[in-house]
Amino acid sequence: MLTGGTQDYDVIIVGGGPAGTSAAVHLATRGARVALVERERFPRAKLCGEFISPECLAHFARLGVLDEMTGAGGARVGETIFFARSGRRVGVPSAWFGAEATGDVDTAAAAALGLSRAEMDQRLMLRARALGVEVLEETQVTGLLFADGGGRAPVCGVRVERRGVESELRAGVTIDATGRGRALARRVEGAATSNSVNGANGESGANGENGAEARNGEKARNAAKVRNGARGVASPSSKRMPLVAFKAHLENVGGDEGVCEIYFYRGGYGGLSRVENGLSNLCFIVAAQDVRARASDAERVMREIVMSNARAAETLCGARVRSEWLAVALESFGRRELVPCEGLLTVGDAASFIDPFTGSGMLMALESGELAAACVGRALPTLRAGGMFAPLAEDYRARYRERFAARLRVCSWLRRAAFAPRLATEAGIFVLGASERVRRVVARATRHA
Repeated sequence: MLTGGTQDYDVIIVGGGPAGTSAAVHLATRGARVALVERERFPRAKLCGEFISPECLAHFARLGVLDEMTGAGGARVGETIFFARSGRRVGVPSAWFGAEATGDVDTAAAAALGLSRAEMDQRLMLRARALGVEVLEETQVTGLLFADGGGRAPVCGVRVERRGVESELRAGVTIDATGRGRALARRVEGAATSNSVNGANGESGANGENGAEARNGEKARNAAKVRNGARGVASPSSKRMPLVAFKAHLENVGGDEGVCEIYFYRGGYGGLSRVENGLSNLCFIVAAQDVRARASDAERVMREIVMSNARAAETLCGARVRSEWLAVALESFGRRELVPCEGLLTVGDAASFIDPFTGSGMLMALESGELAAACVGRALPTLRAGGMFAPLAEDYRARYRERFAARLRVCSWLRRAAFAPRLATEAGIFVLGASERVRRVVARATRHA
């Protein structure tokens, strides 16, 4: 509980999504004193494909939330089918991603799980709190703290405000888990954006142009108008923001039970997958110019762009939107700086934003949180004794590179194919459809070998 003044921890984590809570839980089980700072009050909706690949179940087991996740009413997803614009298809069974038994879960027999981020993130946060993590919801980061008292590294914590009470949280390690927004990292990197740490945190960071979602009651700077109840798409007019993502929960969709469908169309792709309560999650990426041409009307973009795919037109023709639309402008994919400065690490999307069509974003979030916790845990005795941060930074970079570099490289190649002209996409799906062996190799390459 914040009472003003200064509070000390071993680790401060900003952002309560799967990467931040994974790190918090693993650190707490190692005996670390952890504060987890989150801008929102959970549960809350989140822009995400909401596809939890089978490998995540082993992570849930290690986090102590497997029963909570599998019992939350989510949908079993046994296969992902990719559809070219013509309707040509190629399927990838979920079991291919669970070919090895890990942890306490035999993932070879497991399907993927369709579960909303509102449900998943809430359960992870409750687990962190139960383990002694100080969870600070509805808490705004207003600045970084620096050891020299000025604006130079090393970072030694954050300044926060909650319900009018300002406090300083100090720690030897601060972790940016604010998602694509990279709210803390951008601050130290000197990026002059509207998404600086001032006035923002949470799993997607802050308001403004870096791809974070604007929340109800907030004005995102340069926000474009989004109709049908959509929240906060940052202006897609900038050349740095060539893509926009949308997400909503739908009812009365077509398609087969137990299948996640991926649709390719001009300038982007989208995914449709069942979640809890009989609803389906539709999350799609489109070219910013197509959004502008349709007055940022989310439902019109869905019907005119996404449903230009023959299969999407079939499955979505009778769909009704049951939630507000969420929207976000996307800046880039791929790897970012893992250690922006001394005292600060990044995890999850703040470290690397992997392409959503791979279905491995949730997995990378959980993995990177666990990896960062392991590195920090090994370094804590030294840091508590006043030791140097540099060995921790070197260890984290090396282990992150070993675990994720190959899959990020493969995904960059696949991204080119996903955004290729129609004939190239059609040909790619035809080739993959002709060889199960090739499909297996490509699918596994988007995961850790």
